Amino acid sequence: MNARRGLVLVLVALAAIFAWLLRPRPDDVAPVSRAVRAPSIVASAAATQAPAEPRSELADRLNAPGATIQADLRVVAGLIDAYRSNFHENPVGTNAEITAALMGRNHLLLALVPQNHPAVNLKGELCDRWGRPFFFHQLSGTQMEIRSSGPDRKLWTDDDVVLTPAGP
Repeated sequence: MNARRGLVLVLVALAAIFAWLLRPRPDDVAPVSRAVRAPSIVASAAATQAPAEPRSELADRLNAPGATIQADLRVVAGLIDAYRSNFHENPVGTNAEITAALMGRNHLLLALVPQNHPAVNLKGELCDRWGRPFFFHQLSGTQMEIRSSGPDRKLWTDDDVVLTPAGP
């Protein structure tokens, strides 16, 4: 009988520890996206809403009307530079993986590109002004070449536009 009582106490203690470890903590709560919040008509309700998601002015300039593809490539390079200044390395992987890292899927949850950015296609890829995914070529841990397929929308042709960063 004593052994059974001891076992029950140990199980209750383990369950309590397990519940304590799984409890939600304030730093685990994901921010509420602007896309799912409806604007509030009542002033008092607006005061209780979470603050708006911060905007990246740099990302807002990507594929802007009146800009050039060269300007767009500099914007993308600037986004990668901002990422590198926070993480001390480039985002790596496919276009979709790099875009995910730039959109906040990183250990700091730092979003340099907003979730609803028009330059991100349905596959989660960052695209040029012609709607084609950029091609990222990792030159080193701190250098990234960025390529647009150009107006013909085909990579590796004469009208491709490439930004190759200067050395470190």
